[in-house]
Amino acid sequence: MSRIPLLHQYVEAACKRLFDLYQSASTSSTLLPDLLPIALKEIGIVCEELQIALKELNQQTQKISDTQTEVQAERRRYQHLFQLSPDAYLILDQEGNIQEINRATATLLNLPQSFLVGKSFFCLVANEDRALLKEKLAQLAHQPCVELSLSVSRYPTAFFDAELTVTGVTESSDGSYICCILRDITTQKRATVALEDYIHDPSHSHSLYHYSRGEIIALEPQTLWFVAQGAVKLTTLSERGEEILVGIAGKSTVFGSNLTALPTYQATALSRVKLAAISLPEISQSAQLLQTVLTAISQRLRQTESFLAIHGQMRVEDRFKQLLFLLQQTFGQPTEKGTRLEIRLTHQDFASACCTTRVTITRLITKLQQEGKLEIDSHNHLIVKEALFQKDKQRPA
Repeated sequence: MSRIPLLHQYVEAACKRLFDLYQSASTSSTLLPDLLPIALKEIGIVCEELQIALKELNQQTQKISDTQTEVQAERRRYQHLFQLSPDAYLILDQEGNIQEINRATATLLNLPQSFLVGKSFFCLVANEDRALLKEKLAQLAHQPCVELSLSVSRYPTAFFDAELTVTGVTESSDGSYICCILRDITTQKRATVALEDYIHDPSHSHSLYHYSRGEIIALEPQTLWFVAQGAVKLTTLSERGEEILVGIAGKSTVFGSNLTALPTYQATALSRVKLAAISLPEISQSAQLLQTVLTAISQRLRQTESFLAIHGQMRVEDRFKQLLFLLQQTFGQPTEKGTRLEIRLTHQDFASACCTTRVTITRLITKLQQEGKLEIDSHNHLIVKEALFQKDKQRPA
């Protein structure tokens, strides 16, 4: 137990005795006979207590010195670990200025530690992400940890995708500071995007069925056909028994009787076709297969909307040009002369898709050939010239 309080009492008592002795000496030429021995005795006790207290203070001072030495050693050890950590650590002040970083941070940002200390971390963040960073730092007043993704500069000019974890505000003798962990997630993000973009190809896991141009493809009620190669013409019949083109299933799309409400529905190979048969129970049991089928159905839906837009054109020539544009985008192959359509449709196919007659289509094709906007190669494939759409480009999509 410390002797400081007891020493304090002795000092107060000795001071009072000395004051009384001084008062007595000032008012009388003779001292009280019992006052001087008592005062001297108390002064002696105070001296002894002071010696004991001084010894205790020396011991406590040594303990404090030893503790400070231990603290400094621990600090150096943790500083060493901080520098050797494989994660990039930053310490920021309340304004976002960098107070301290480790070697991993300097390596990640490709800049010296001495250069970065004192700089604003906001200067390293892409302009479009600075407002988000400021907003997240403000949230530290209400929650202990926040995370955000942002683009961070890597010297000299490149930016990388980063994830910043902020652990909160810590008080110290030097003020408040914010601890952060910075991670490069570029590879992880690319892998995630690649996984999202990955489309399972049923042609690698299913048997393929081959059809020649002009062959009718059987449609089963519990089966979808996946087009691995070639193109398939999808038609129905009008009330007058005329064939109407309702769609063209190209590579990586699907078709089947389950995807239509038309009472009559026929699929005909437009070229040499390879198809994979997918049963409906398979789709419900495989997430990859389901994603592939949904993507393929989405493509068919967009094509159906394009066909509807074609039917909405007032002039037959505009409908035909828009159909050629759609086919060019989906089945076109660039050549020196223009875009060659890989599929061959008959004049009647064009006519049914454009809601006109075969004779009108034949006349239109001849006219466009004479104008140099269309050409037919030796294999009867249409070659669409850029001049065909020059006026159409000025129109809103």
